[in-house]
Amino acid sequence: MTDSQSCFHCGLPVPPSLDLTVAYQERAQPVCCLGCQAVAQSIIDAGLDNYYRHRTANPAQAALPPPELLEQLRLYDLPEMQQGFVETRPDQCREAVLMFGGMTCAACAWLIEQKLLRLNGMVSVELNYSTGRARTVWRDDVLPLSQILLAVRQTGYSAEPYDARKLEQHTRSQRRKMLVRIAVAGLASMQTMMFALPTYFDAQIEPSLLQTLHWGALVMVLPAIFYAAAPFYQGAWRDLKNRRSGMDTPVAIAISLTFVAGLYALFTGAGQGVYFESIAMFVFFLLAGRFMEQNARHKAGDAAERLVRLIPAFCHILPDYPADERSREAAVATLKAGDVIVVRAGETIPADGEVLAGASETDEAMLTGENLPVAKRTGDRVTAGTLNTAAPLIVRVRQTGTDTRLAHIVKLLDRALAQKPRLAETAERYASGFTGALIVMAVPTFLGWWWYADAATALWITVSLLVITCPCALSLATPAALAASAGRLAKHGILMTRGHVLETLPAVTDVVFDKTGTLTRAAFRVTEILRCATADPAALHIAKLLERHSEHPIARAITAMPLEPGSAELHCRERRNHIGCGVSATVSVNGRESVWALGRADFVAQWAGALPDEWRTLAAQHGTLVFLGNEQGFHAALVLEDQIREDAAAVLAQLHEQGLRTHLLSGDREAVVAAAARHTGIVRYRADAAPEDKLHYVRHLQQQGCRVLMLGDGINDAPVLAGADVSAAVAGSADVARDGADVLLLQDDLSLLPQLLAQARRTQTVIRQNLWWATAYNFCVVPLAACGWVTPWLAALGMSFSSLLVVWNALRLRR
Repeated sequence: MTDSQSCFHCGLPVPPSLDLTVAYQERAQPVCCLGCQAVAQSIIDAGLDNYYRHRTANPAQAALPPPELLEQLRLYDLPEMQQGFVETRPDQCREAVLMFGGMTCAACAWLIEQKLLRLNGMVSVELNYSTGRARTVWRDDVLPLSQILLAVRQTGYSAEPYDARKLEQHTRSQRRKMLVRIAVAGLASMQTMMFALPTYFDAQIEPSLLQTLHWGALVMVLPAIFYAAAPFYQGAWRDLKNRRSGMDTPVAIAISLTFVAGLYALFTGAGQGVYFESIAMFVFFLLAGRFMEQNARHKAGDAAERLVRLIPAFCHILPDYPADERSREAAVATLKAGDVIVVRAGETIPADGEVLAGASETDEAMLTGENLPVAKRTGDRVTAGTLNTAAPLIVRVRQTGTDTRLAHIVKLLDRALAQKPRLAETAERYASGFTGALIVMAVPTFLGWWWYADAATALWITVSLLVITCPCALSLATPAALAASAGRLAKHGILMTRGHVLETLPAVTDVVFDKTGTLTRAAFRVTEILRCATADPAALHIAKLLERHSEHPIARAITAMPLEPGSAELHCRERRNHIGCGVSATVSVNGRESVWALGRADFVAQWAGALPDEWRTLAAQHGTLVFLGNEQGFHAALVLEDQIREDAAAVLAQLHEQGLRTHLLSGDREAVVAAAARHTGIVRYRADAAPEDKLHYVRHLQQQGCRVLMLGDGINDAPVLAGADVSAAVAGSADVARDGADVLLLQDDLSLLPQLLAQARRTQTVIRQNLWWATAYNFCVVPLAACGWVTPWLAALGMSFSSLLVVWNALRLRR
């Protein structure tokens, strides 16, 4: 090590005699002291090595932060550190996805949200209890990110920037720890029961032998008390610090009271039983129940997780393409717009982009639910998270990270799962109050039984009362059902973006459709060609020539007309596009030039003169008309029609069978809208409707007591989508329509709509079943426990069974 070396972390010179290093990107980097080594290694181990990659200041000018928690958290405030996971919104607020640890029930999620929302500068917190992720928005000029993370840690939970792989490792680690705790509690249950069994069958055991059995049970129960039951104490202590009563509070009180009573009986010789076997069995049943409930909950809410895990960690980049097609491996996190990558067969596409070379097929089932592969050729767009199945593709990256379509979908799904319907919020408030009332009720129960019987009887009855009641089932009833349904719908290409959807949809009475792009495919076709007697033989070829370079839907329909090859020599110059009217150009036909116009009748009339009398009634008889003419007059009229979706009529028929009223709103002309309504069986329609007219129409329905579901796709549909009770944007919708809609149909398939409505009704049924079960269960078991008819271990079994039943019932929605 030479004198010229500087510290990798702080930039100060490294003493020649010191040989300290830190591992960074598989290389040993020198550091100047043990403090720098500890801090640098902590940063790298925490997955924050972006700090060293993106920092712009000279490290020699950086002050060495002390290794205290606050100083470590302040690293997250550095712009270089935030570059990888923080997004700056148009309103200058910062947005990031954080992951939380330590949550044991839905009340924990509520507590974290309330704690953060009280911070000055916090705009919103949307925490998804099923995945442990939260989308947070804050004002960086008022509230630094480090203060948000510190506030969560002070509440008793862990928080850090979201990392899918790190979260998966954390989940596996927690699962292993839970299994060890269950094993310890199970072993303690068996061993303590061996010491307790003789006392069940022989009441006249010699005092010395009885004392030996009790001491043996004490030794065997200690691992269950001080290790296996630790999560309950931690949760109760956290609740106490935050001045609330959570689900762990009565459990921790029950375990502690029973253990203290057992010790009292052991040392004083009062009573025959010491309850140690009941404690061990109690802890075992509770841990087993919580483990199964967490597994079921993760299954119910894994839709977003599966989407996040689609993005690979590494890719193959072509740094010198097209001069050199040799690739090198690179981290996906380092990709930026404009980079060129090669995606080989069997690999997942790491970013949104455009195919530069190659032909293949991609599997987009995870995003759209569509199982058929989609052909991709040069010029086609590809989406991050989809699987390249057939052959290599060379792709130019367009969007990466949080800008990809996949990231947008995950953001919307997170928002939907984090938002709580009114029913869920009411149940959570009831559950929290119920827990507090239960603890208060335990006091007179204990005193009453102590007066009526004895302290030992009063103790186990009070413990049973504290344990058997299950407000957790009430808190889980709605979120578990919503998460299960959201996962199933996402699998089939239906993405909920707001939490109220499944609660509101069953009450819908009217379904309102936009026409173009919703009931139709926004793809016109020429259905009829009308010619004047004096029409130029090359007129239709001229029409195709005028529209050859346009991407307008009408232009594409005209250029797709099947025509016999023309013999005329055609040349076009001075082409001009007149927005909303048509197109004009100077066209040479066999060397003879004239100005031709294609478009609306009044537009073409500027060159062609008056419209022929026999064509004046065409507009009333047909839908979209395009006229062609030049100085010699009108030559042709093209009749175009929207292509109604093949499944539209069948979907409308299903909606009518369900008793729903359907409506059609369109800005198109009366004849076009009437034809579409007749074809699909819609009776109520409105033509020539501006965006404000559509919104007024929906408002009028709502004033009559109707609940409206609106389907649209365009920018002009954004106001009415926002005004409807529930809104859905179909595949291919404009960005503003997708962002404002409550539901996104990712497949170009209207038959998803009846599936969505049916799933919403099933979800409502399951939520009601769960709430009724949780309420009836608590209503029945409280008097049973208070009357002394339930033992502590049976109470633990009943509590676990109640929560599991709620979650398992919700999991039926995934089928």
